[in-house]
Amino acid sequence: MDGFSTIVRFFQEGGLFMYFILGIFAVGLAIAIERFIYLSVAKAGSRKTWNGMVPLLQSGSIDQALELANSSKAAIGHMLAYGLQRIKDRAKHRSEVETAMEEGLMEVIPRLEKRTHYLATLANIATLMGLLGTIIGLIQAFTAVSAADPSQKADLLSQSISVAMNTTAFGLMAAIPLLLAHAFLTTKTTELVDSFEMAAVKFLNLISKKSSGPNS
Repeated sequence: MDGFSTIVRFFQEGGLFMYFILGIFAVGLAIAIERFIYLSVAKAGSRKTWNGMVPLLQSGSIDQALELANSSKAAIGHMLAYGLQRIKDRAKHRSEVETAMEEGLMEVIPRLEKRTHYLATLANIATLMGLLGTIIGLIQAFTAVSAADPSQKADLLSQSISVAMNTTAFGLMAAIPLLLAHAFLTTKTTELVDSFEMAAVKFLNLISKKSSGPNS
């Protein structure tokens, strides 16, 4: 109970800027949770689609593979559909199929990276808002001290500075988790894109072995 009261008092003493920082942190947290869920679902869906695609490619069932890719909502399905469609269009060279899948991947990547970069921006804003709140608090503190009784100036200044620093502390408390979330989600996105590129290479190797595939 004492800990909760301390937190409440810390927040209240920080002033108006504490609410702005809290709002920024809430928005950043919502983005981080949404992106984590989206990337996790994209990874699971892509793995399921790829596992269903491999037997079809090994058997040379291009039509069924294309149907699976088109019906899949997974990101990898969109990329593979481009390559399979080029095969259906009788592409003569492996490079044509590869280029088609690169085009599909370029359309997928922005959806994977969507909104993640906002986390770094929000972290910087939270830090700056904390500093701004502290500066304004210090200005108010020195203004109040200048009109105070000389015997009370030291205590009043010390108390005012302590309160003003609350916004900087809270700004950093909000910024650090957002930066960590940004780094984590960026790494997760990169790993997912790398897995798509690896799947594209495996895809090309599989279809190259079939007479219906393009020639190298």
